[in-house]
Amino acid sequence: MTGTRETAQHPGSGRRAIMSWPFRGSLSRRLLLLTILFVMLAEVLIFVPSVANFRLVWLEQRIAAAQIASLALEARPENMVTPALREELLENAQVYSVALIREDARRLALSDDMPPMVDAEFDLRDAMAMRLIMDAFETLFAREGRIVRVTGEPGFGAGESIEIVFDETRLRKAMLRYAKNIFLLSLVISVITASLVYVVLHFVVVRPMSRLTDNLIAFRENPEDARRVIAPSARDDEIGLAERELAGMQSQIRATLNQKARLASLGVAVSKISHDLRNILASAQLISDRLGAVNDPTVQHLAPRLFASIDRAIALCAKSLKFGVADEPMPERHPVALRPLAGEVVEAVSREDDGIGWVVDIAPDLHVDADPDQLFRLLLNLARNAVQALTEGEGAPAGVREVRLAARREGGHVHIDMSDNGPGLPKKALDHLFEPFSGGARSDGTGLGLAIAAELARSHGGHIELVSTGVAGTVFRICIPDRGSALLDCPPEDAAHAASQGQPA
Repeated sequence: MTGTRETAQHPGSGRRAIMSWPFRGSLSRRLLLLTILFVMLAEVLIFVPSVANFRLVWLEQRIAAAQIASLALEARPENMVTPALREELLENAQVYSVALIREDARRLALSDDMPPMVDAEFDLRDAMAMRLIMDAFETLFAREGRIVRVTGEPGFGAGESIEIVFDETRLRKAMLRYAKNIFLLSLVISVITASLVYVVLHFVVVRPMSRLTDNLIAFRENPEDARRVIAPSARDDEIGLAERELAGMQSQIRATLNQKARLASLGVAVSKISHDLRNILASAQLISDRLGAVNDPTVQHLAPRLFASIDRAIALCAKSLKFGVADEPMPERHPVALRPLAGEVVEAVSREDDGIGWVVDIAPDLHVDADPDQLFRLLLNLARNAVQALTEGEGAPAGVREVRLAARREGGHVHIDMSDNGPGLPKKALDHLFEPFSGGARSDGTGLGLAIAAELARSHGGHIELVSTGVAGTVFRICIPDRGSALLDCPPEDAAHAASQGQPA
């Protein structure tokens, strides 16, 4: 019932499927059929005027033969011939009668005793091409034994015009034989041309495309297998370009999948480390609690910061175990005094023997709407990168080394600038600056610091950008909006492009 109902609803679907069946299947089959079809179409466009021209030439030959037959009369006295000779002349000319028109006078040169009635008339004088084509098709589809009168121009200036009356059957049969021969010849030419075109295109287009298709199928089955990355050919056409682009895309996909697999393994390892580290930090917290009871000014001064650092480490380990994913938890935002937080960052990364001067240019009353722990981690990652650039980076300055931390409020957001007078970032780091395991400035770095910082900034609805880098130093800018701010006046994030050119944004 279902099948009957579907057929009734779509009566033309089966017919369309049958009509489109020859063009289904492989590309080679479609190419062969379409080539034959197009060559046949071109032959048809040639066939129509060819048949019309064949008819015109045949009629002109009959007119010439009839004119030659009529000349025999002029060689006889009083233009008289015997009936037998007249019949022979008409039979040779294949006409029933011949009439010449000279000086507006019509003279019947040759005629049968009982000429048949004329069924159709055609005038070849000044006939247009379309008229000749229509007359040719009329002849092809005419009935047997049709009698026609044809008017043409006589040769050698023998008169103004000449008319012949004849049976069109011979002409029609000759045209049908000619059409049949033209069709068979066109078919042979189409098959030969299609075969040659098919062979050439099969090796030039179809086989390379089949190679691309087979490689795509094989790569989809196991994209991590390096042997399934296509080896591009030396072709310089579109297929060669497609092969090279496909090879690049497959290599990039394979590298990404391998990196994700390594990151997954790393995530398992980090979870194990976080679990054990949390236990160790819990023991350290007990020891720090005992230190808090020591009556020593230095210990009393450093103990709160030690407690805060241990608490942050324990909280980070707990969050890593709790979430088990790469995404950061949503920030718990509230107004945070930025200057004291910046002081904690400076104390966490500075050492007495590193020779680095710290400048904190932040108003005491400046508050930022942020998660204090996440903002601390963000600034800490940037500060550590700045210290590494000044102490470990290639071309680090030997003189005064300085890191400057400045902030200001602009409308509904806060700008925080972290700058140093180091040697600037290398070109390889600028290409993938905020990508994990890709944007590290050092050969032994992971690039996680800037990637984490960018993610923490985005979780607050803001962003981090590279303002400038070069021999004069490097400047990073963090934009943290207040909750509900539209960020309409934030600087564009394409400043990193200007920085990559060695110019200030």
